[in-house]
Amino acid sequence: MRTFRLTLEYDGSGFDGWQVQHGESRTVQGTLREALARVTGEAAAVLGAGRTDAGTHAEAQVAAVRLETSMTPEALLRALNGVLPRDLAVRDARLAPDDFHPIRDAHSKRYRYAVWNAAARSPLRQRTHLYVAPRLDVAAMRAAAKALVGRHDFAAFMAARSAVRTTERTILSFEIEARGDGEILFQVVGSGFLRHMVRIIVGTLLQVGRGARPPGDVAEVLARRDRQAAGPTAPAHGLTLVEVRYADPAGPLP
Repeated sequence: MRTFRLTLEYDGSGFDGWQVQHGESRTVQGTLREALARVTGEAAAVLGAGRTDAGTHAEAQVAAVRLETSMTPEALLRALNGVLPRDLAVRDARLAPDDFHPIRDAHSKRYRYAVWNAAARSPLRQRTHLYVAPRLDVAAMRAAAKALVGRHDFAAFMAARSAVRTTERTILSFEIEARGDGEILFQVVGSGFLRHMVRIIVGTLLQVGRGARPPGDVAEVLARRDRQAAGPTAPAHGLTLVEVRYADPAGPLP
């Protein structure tokens, strides 16, 4: 048995999230597991670095799978991409230590939330960007986001029904990039995230950008630890898992 580390890219529009569910739902984990069975004949368990929600995309989701196959990583990559659907691909395959765990060994994750902020909607961006017509105040959103960097209790920015041992998390950086064509990108790097955390943060910052709440209100929401005090959960289709970093020599993809 050898452990393979796979880096995946997918358009989440047609998936009901990462994790296999009961019923007929189409998931990334289930689709990859079926492809592995086709090319190796093995019913292998697949563990991912994060449970992306239905509609959320990934540029570099990381998965680990233990296989008996004699295929090289390069051959496995080619074989999988030959049978996977068009909205899911393996970008990289390599051998990993037997004890490699894509969640436990992760140093940090980078997410991007994309907003199209213009008078006219963009059909080419409708699957990957949230469309917001009113002009957003980027400076105000940047000022508000500063309160989120560091280690805090993010209970106010967590899905109400989540069950976790602790709601403390660390955000290493939070950048908001405004491009001249109307695109606004929220880039957040953290050591770990609560369920819907990034989407709730973006939903709250968008209220700041619209002038519905002052920038200083975000720090107060954080301190209150009350989900009802934060803004709405931004739609999943604007979110992309960009990168998972590990402290091993292989490092992230370029």
